[in-house]
Amino acid sequence: MNVTPDLKPLGLPRQELEQLFAGLGEKPFRARQLMRWMYGRGVLDPAAMTDLSGALRETLARRADFSLPLIDTLQESADGTTKWRLAAGAGQLIETVFIPEEGRGTLCVSSQVGCALDCSFCATGRQGFNRNLTAAEIIGQVVLANRELGLLAGRSRITNVVFMGMGEPLANFRALVQACSVLIDDLGFQLSRRRVTVSTSGLVPQIRKLAQETNAALAVSLHAPDDALRDVLVPINRRHPIAELLDACWDYAAATNAVGITFEYVMLAGVNDSEAQARALAKLLVNRPAKVNLIPFNPFPGSGYRRSTPEALSRFRQVLLEAGIMTITRRTRGDDIDAACGQLAGQVSNRVRVALGDKLHEIRWQA
Repeated sequence: MNVTPDLKPLGLPRQELEQLFAGLGEKPFRARQLMRWMYGRGVLDPAAMTDLSGALRETLARRADFSLPLIDTLQESADGTTKWRLAAGAGQLIETVFIPEEGRGTLCVSSQVGCALDCSFCATGRQGFNRNLTAAEIIGQVVLANRELGLLAGRSRITNVVFMGMGEPLANFRALVQACSVLIDDLGFQLSRRRVTVSTSGLVPQIRKLAQETNAALAVSLHAPDDALRDVLVPINRRHPIAELLDACWDYAAATNAVGITFEYVMLAGVNDSEAQARALAKLLVNRPAKVNLIPFNPFPGSGYRRSTPEALSRFRQVLLEAGIMTITRRTRGDDIDAACGQLAGQVSNRVRVALGDKLHEIRWQA
């Protein structure tokens, strides 16, 4: 008789996996064994998990779902960047990107199918929002990328994971925290907390809650030095303005003993790239645990924006450096396959289009 899988071990933090095995009448150490198979060796077939009892292997084969996202499209950039478009059910597609660099490999994962926050310069937001991804679907992107890239001498080529793909990670809070736990766990992907980065557009209550749940690195999509402009570029600002957001950031840094908060700032020609705006930004961040990541805008059809010139970007950066603020310019990677920052679009059937501001409460964040 066929049994519909009712156990979903992939993506469960160690403690929850131990509870799963307790429900099966098994000892807690079975969770550790399974994690070594799934994450250390990339093995998802219970029949191959030879240190589990035959009865337990048979139970997992019948009842556990170890499925990974299915690859719809694979694209490789001239610069070595790899992008997978992955099926998320019902015709939806999400995107995952691997960026190889000297001495490191960064995997950019998606946390939602689309995004409801509608930032004006982001292709994902133009697609709308369909649903949150589960922790299994988030961690499944990492396992799949490892499998596709190949394990080298038993070690992953992925050294960093960033939640900078499709979606607002903090709007999918529970699944995000579960995934971070697995990424950092010694029996999971064994990543340093500084090598797991959560990027947010500025959900202040969730930033404060995140500090109680994980000590992952935090990146904030700021993109403007004043509320009037940020209201347009990042509409969540109408609910959580810059002063409130920055207070939460400084508290997060103190609570997690973070070296600093990364502020992402996409450079839009004639919009937010003047020297006066650089000085205003410096005033917000000076003498704070902050570093700035300047991001050349990556065009997509119908955006209405242009990339700042190299000269404007250089002048902007110099103002911040002279104020003593660590500032780097992100190298554009994968733009020839639409894999660069802000270009991920996937395929989304929009279910929620929210006019932010007074109606923001209509979005029900998972907590």
